[in-house]
Amino acid sequence: MKAAVFSSGTTGESPTLIRQEELRLFAEVKSAAGERGSVIAGTGSNSTAEAVEATREAEKIGVDACLLVVPYYNKPTQEGLYQHFKTIAQSTSLPCIPYNVPSRTVTNLSADTVIKLNHIDNIIGVKEASGNLDQIARIISNT
Repeated sequence: MKAAVFSSGTTGESPTLIRQEELRLFAEVKSAAGERGSVIAGTGSNSTAEAVEATREAEKIGVDACLLVVPYYNKPTQEGLYQHFKTIAQSTSLPCIPYNVPSRTVTNLSADTVIKLNHIDNIIGVKEASGNLDQIARIISNT
């Protein structure tokens, strides 16, 4: 993947956008980027079904990958997180990147779960923002 820009991530205020705004944003960013770089669309949601729908719509727009935030507020188990990301990844041909940001979501995506997710073909990495260097080192050494 060449240089990339994230669209509708945490800094892009994704929780405050309605679906139509997100899709328009993805289309505008993709149009502006053209062939100069890739667009990674923030399609994550607390709801697996919502994330699947957003990811499929983003794929139709032509984005290059999707960023999937850890579900926030309802504190899913690690198995619940695995099933959430697996279901989304299986619904698309896009490369998928889970986003672990426990300071915002209150739930940490554990190293064991990331390592397990690594076996899903189109999960291509993780945006790891836990700040836990031991966890990061464990992910690096086991993937």
